[in-house]
Amino acid sequence: MSLRSTICSQFEQVAVEQKKKLARLSDDLKLLESGLDSLSFALVVMRLEEAVGFDPFDSTENFTFPVTFGDFVKLYEDHSK
Repeated sequence: MSLRSTICSQFEQVAVEQKKKLARLSDDLKLLESGLDSLSFALVVMRLEEAVGFDPFDSTENFTFPVTFGDFVKLYEDHSK
């Protein structure tokens, strides 16, 4: 499974569990308009850390917080390199 697929899967799974209506995931979807709340995002990040072995938000490097779903995926892709 690709990293992007893993991220999509976690967004979808958390939305179902938290009873949230998830917007269609696309690179230009603003995270604030995704249908997930802050608890849901925390769950996604925690599960992604378990699934992929790292948390790009737990870094000493400076980074720009992702605004769109595409930015979120890119943050993980860049960190995995």
